[in-house]
Amino acid sequence: MIQEKLIKEENIVEKEKSTCKERLTPKDYLNKVLAGTATGIVVGLIPNAILGAIFKSLMHDSPIFATFYNAVSIMQFIVPVLVGVLVAMQFELNPMQSVIVGSAVFLGSGAYKVTEHGVQMVGIGDLINIMLLSAIAVYAIRAIGNKLGSLTILLLPIIAGAGVGIIGIFMLPYVSKITLVIGNVINNFAVLQPLLMCILISVSFSILIISPISTVAIGIAIGITGLGAGAAAIGVTACTAVLVIGSRRVNQSGVTLSVLLGAMKMMMPNLVKYPIIAVPIIANGIFCGIGGYLFNISGTAKSAGFGITGLVGPLAAINSSSSIVGVLLAFIVIPFVGAFFIDWFCRKVIHLYDDNIFKYI
Repeated sequence: MIQEKLIKEENIVEKEKSTCKERLTPKDYLNKVLAGTATGIVVGLIPNAILGAIFKSLMHDSPIFATFYNAVSIMQFIVPVLVGVLVAMQFELNPMQSVIVGSAVFLGSGAYKVTEHGVQMVGIGDLINIMLLSAIAVYAIRAIGNKLGSLTILLLPIIAGAGVGIIGIFMLPYVSKITLVIGNVINNFAVLQPLLMCILISVSFSILIISPISTVAIGIAIGITGLGAGAAAIGVTACTAVLVIGSRRVNQSGVTLSVLLGAMKMMMPNLVKYPIIAVPIIANGIFCGIGGYLFNISGTAKSAGFGITGLVGPLAAINSSSSIVGVLLAFIVIPFVGAFFIDWFCRKVIHLYDDNIFKYI
């Protein structure tokens, strides 16, 4: 028994050493970071996406629902930690190394801000910085390996945790400018002819929602309102519809349901591996943008990046005096019927791609 235990421990040590020494290409890093990020986003955001709107509507009837609402809402703030840990697991790091990566990512994520009254949570952070920090922290830990010996538990959290986190804090203002630049470009669409504006904004948000860029952050940052905000929400829905239609043939029902409920970013690895997936998304974005213009769908800066997640987009449109029939057509009928026929045309008629591009990676 003792000999078997020693052999088992030796195998674990050898596995950790081989993990640290294994050479990985930039492509390997990208794929693993994307996979961990996609899963972390789903885990952190799905509870609020499914239950947030329900608990919010009931919280005035009973204090217990207010507690439930706060729980699922606050869970979103730990997305950076979840992403960091899950990215580390993609690289087969051990538990201590994984939580150190999660800590480093959280420190530089931008999910909080320090005020004179203390630390205040402000959101899930900047996804681009989160992904960069995940890669940096993993690289640092792999580079250090077992060189710290018995001091690992003392020095690794300082070097790869706090150290990488501080790097992320300094990086954050510069990385965040990427979102602002994209937002300013989209904001310029607002001065165009209304139909063209709706199409361009719809297409932009349909692609951004499957990228590391936060559509919610862009909507709030540029203060998009009215017809432009409605087009943005419809664009997010256009992407949702394409992914749902494609996913239902090759993925388990849980994956498809997650996408429908708002986890479009879990398909980011698919966009990187199969860029052709952007074609049906853009096509449906154009189609839905026209629908948004025809039915005069409006919204607010806070609803622009949500689409049909939590019914935020449709409810904002109704509150902005859009007709219920128009909202149903713009957010349900046109996106999903359009996605079905666009997907059919691309696959069956022009053979542009096959079902594998929607297979959850």
